Amino acid sequence: MSEQLVTRYAPRDRANHWLIAISFILLTVSGLALFHPAFFFLSNLLGGGVWSRILHPFIGVVLTISFFAFAYRLRADNKITPADREWKKQLGAILCNKAKNLPEIGKYNIGQKYLFWTLVVCIALLLLSGIAIWQPWFVPFFPINVVRLSALLHAVIGFVAMLSIIVHIYSAYWTKGSIRAMTRGTVTAAWAKHHHPAWYKEVSKGNN
Repeated sequence: MSEQLVTRYAPRDRANHWLIAISFILLTVSGLALFHPAFFFLSNLLGGGVWSRILHPFIGVVLTISFFAFAYRLRADNKITPADREWKKQLGAILCNKAKNLPEIGKYNIGQKYLFWTLVVCIALLLLSGIAIWQPWFVPFFPINVVRLSALLHAVIGFVAMLSIIVHIYSAYWTKGSIRAMTRGTVTAAWAKHHHPAWYKEVSKGNN
């Protein structure tokens, strides 16, 4: 008997997610190549140093547009709720599997929501700082001190974004059954009941 499946992501959301993922990988590779000589060999993946410098900001625009289109559709599910605050209070117990009387989780838990809003802020700042250091198009319009500060901010926020994505990937791998949500669009009913019971009840009502 086949296991009951629940749709978690529509095809357009999965396509958008993978466009974001590919763009982020290319930005990480080219960004590291431009950041330090030790990583310059990575520029070969985009055709060399010149092409890395040319393509990096354009790929950044693609990432920004695709990410905020994705984030706009998911914004309601990522609002911090009283249930999330209760989860936060017992986070230590949750990690030790000792938490009791926790409220049911919706489509995303508190960690996923914090990651979501962290990336919203990071990508917005990366766009703004990236515009200020985008040669030769926009740099002449900014004072040199703004350009220098933007370059520093771009590097720091880029590092934060990379760490956030590493956490995201690890969490998806660690939570068995999560990756299929973005590869096939579905999760098992058992997975949904266990990890996101409030969301499962909501989608179950919609299917009745």
